Amino acid sequence: MVNAELCTTMSIAKAYSAQGASSPLAPDTIERRDPGPHDVWIDIAYCGVCHSDVHAVRDEWGGTRFPIVPGHEITGTVREVGSAVKRWKTGDRVGVGCMVNSCRECSACREHEEQFCERGMTATYNSYDKYGDRSLTKGGYSTHIVVNEDFVLRIPDGMPLDRTAPLLCAGITTYSPLRRFGVGPGMHMGVVGLGGLGHVAVKIAKAMGAHVTMISHSERKRADAAKLGADDFLATHDPDVFAHNKKRFDFILDTISAKHDYSAYLGLLKRGGTMVLVGIPEASPLDAGALVHQRRQLAGSLIGGIKETQEMLDFCAKHGVLADIELIPASKINEAYDRMVRSDVRYRFVIDIQSLG
Repeated sequence: MVNAELCTTMSIAKAYSAQGASSPLAPDTIERRDPGPHDVWIDIAYCGVCHSDVHAVRDEWGGTRFPIVPGHEITGTVREVGSAVKRWKTGDRVGVGCMVNSCRECSACREHEEQFCERGMTATYNSYDKYGDRSLTKGGYSTHIVVNEDFVLRIPDGMPLDRTAPLLCAGITTYSPLRRFGVGPGMHMGVVGLGGLGHVAVKIAKAMGAHVTMISHSERKRADAAKLGADDFLATHDPDVFAHNKKRFDFILDTISAKHDYSAYLGLLKRGGTMVLVGIPEASPLDAGALVHQRRQLAGSLIGGIKETQEMLDFCAKHGVLADIELIPASKINEAYDRMVRSDVRYRFVIDIQSLG
């Protein structure tokens, strides 16, 4: 097992944290370890706000360890590197996504899928780093972070750090299944849900050459879908839309995190088609017949490994794919959480970390 060297010296970072499930996020100071031989100190410029941050801060999934500093869509620049670090240097434009460590030894890690580490990956926040200094990880709503060199990502030249930040979660979460299932030219695919994940999925799928249809409950998102590059739009508030579009798609990416009827969307797939879930709602209805009778596939996908995340960033740089964001100061984070719950964001909040002072 690869363990980071335990550090006894600490630095202080300004941050926003929540002290409990009913507490608002508020200014705080936290300790960060000083870089060990294989660590990279990153001055954070921007941090995206993921809906999973809301779930964690409000302990809606259970298991949150308070106080919590959220944030796993991090971009910034390298300030300092450890004595053994060769790949990174001061001034490099870098990012950190949803994980900061793994065992490096299991089959998943050896196959560059650290997110499926059989001994448990170390999440960027709210996770005990059992492979490093064993501290509780604290995320990107802070002025700097110290990360093992192997979990740092290079931001390609020309990509603005603010609009790139959400790609560290929303980008890889959608890119990975699209790539794995061979989305490309000649394929008709649907994206269910036009939000933080869905809007990036449309852009990536179009860059891959697919014919993309946005599938949304809200008719008012039709114009936005067209601006993002979608070729067509289905509004599911009309129940007839499912009957009129049976067996239309080769592939569907379902990004919805709210409870909904999977069977209805499976009916939109051609024989042998695939629907991949990247949202995690409460238990949703599923009729096995919708799968069996047309040999359809229902699959799930979880972010991506470090190698694939770098591949995603390079792909997005080549094709000009960036997130559509609303830049906010840290002082607006609680308001942003409430707006996210109301789906009142187009399409990702990003915190300007300079606002922490």
